[in-house]
Amino acid sequence: MKKWHAGSASASRQKNNYEQNRKGRIVKARVHITLKNGVLDPQGKAIQHALSALGFDGVDDVRQGKYIELDLQETDPAKAEAAVEEMCKKLLSNMVIENYTIEIE
Repeated sequence: MKKWHAGSASASRQKNNYEQNRKGRIVKARVHITLKNGVLDPQGKAIQHALSALGFDGVDDVRQGKYIELDLQETDPAKAEAAVEEMCKKLLSNMVIENYTIEIE
């Protein structure tokens, strides 16, 4: 039997994850979202400028993106990937200016 400390901020989340893992494998999806080539990246330029100001010379270019992790209550990796693909198309990425990659674990 696994125990959690009641004062822990993540105790209920840990307990839920433990219970779900006992019932069946939860699929973890990782989504990397980046701007398409040719799309201006003002945040990347700001990061590059700040790095230079901090003495980190030699950084030629910076492209900023998003990283999203999803725990899915799905046992079939193919179904999980299809669901995440749909999530990306409908909400997580802007298909006009962003690309995304999906990793399923």
